[in-house]
Amino acid sequence: QVHLVESGGGSVQPGGSLTLSCAASGYIDSTTCMGWFRQVSGKEREGVAVIGSDGTRSYANSVKGRFTISQDKEKRTLTLQMSGLNIDDSARYYCAAGYCRRPDMVVAGSVRLSSWGQGTQVTVSS
Repeated sequence: QVHLVESGGGSVQPGGSLTLSCAASGYIDSTTCMGWFRQVSGKEREGVAVIGSDGTRSYANSVKGRFTISQDKEKRTLTLQMSGLNIDDSARYYCAAGYCRRPDMVVAGSVRLSSWGQGTQVTVSS
């Protein structure tokens, strides 16, 4: 099991930028993928971006070109750089980790990661 703690959420105006971080502790190996998900109250959680242990990245279509996921394995930190934020990006963002072979399947929701953080709120409003 992996313990995950997110940080960096907050309020931003449309068009602004925000960076989320996730600190991981516990067992992580070469089969572990890490990713970001988001959920709006009353709606299903959706995949945002996932990175495999080999560095393969997968993004939801709605954030491609605006969000960048990165990982510092030595510091055991996952980062999500978000730019061009719009109101539809407002949600609670969760960090997750677990076994996966294909990050795209995790983003699509076909594969579910096993460890989750408590989330951090992102609000985009004018």
